Amino acid sequence: MRKSWWKILGVVMVGLTIIGGLLGPVPVLAILNETIRNVYFHVPMWFTMMVLYLISLIYSIKYLNTGKREHDFMAVEAVNTGIIFCLCGLLTGMLWANFTWGAPWTNDPQLNGAAIATLMYLAYLVLRNALEEEQKRAKISAIYNIFAFPIMIVLIYILPKMNDSLHPGSGGNNTFGDLDMDNYMRPVFYTAVIGWILIGCWIASLRYRIRIIEDKRNSF
Repeated sequence: MRKSWWKILGVVMVGLTIIGGLLGPVPVLAILNETIRNVYFHVPMWFTMMVLYLISLIYSIKYLNTGKREHDFMAVEAVNTGIIFCLCGLLTGMLWANFTWGAPWTNDPQLNGAAIATLMYLAYLVLRNALEEEQKRAKISAIYNIFAFPIMIVLIYILPKMNDSLHPGSGGNNTFGDLDMDNYMRPVFYTAVIGWILIGCWIASLRYRIRIIEDKRNSF
């Protein structure tokens, strides 16, 4: 029970944000209207994705330092889980963009950067499947991962801030916190971010345990 408290906390926090996000009050805003509720779901997906990719990076470095297969397993399962949240972030973003910008995809630096970053991490998984020798696969993918993470940060965070972008907080635009979030929305939003990060880590840990079991079964 002691080891599961954070999993229970994640479920409770996400449950509260779903209820508060769908039923709670939101400010009356031009263009955004009720779609601002999507901030409780769209943005936490990206935060969770980045945390999972960071975990993958840490375990890739650990693998290169120790050569332990368990670290390689954790690195790849963190990416596998991160991809799930990445796709959820893209889908919720496209839905939101269709209502507010008139199209599910526009020529926006942050959108294009997110697409490239997604393809980059999908390439990481393809690379792993293309290499049959276990140690070679683990080492090459770990090195790839070390370079992929900072490039991902540049693509989805730094470059959009240096160019004109429709996204809040980019291209000189104010953030949601500056313009649109009221005192009700902020605690719900932060609860959503923490809750989804905990859920993401839980999913990654479950995938890691399954991979460990499968590896032990295959070794017999």
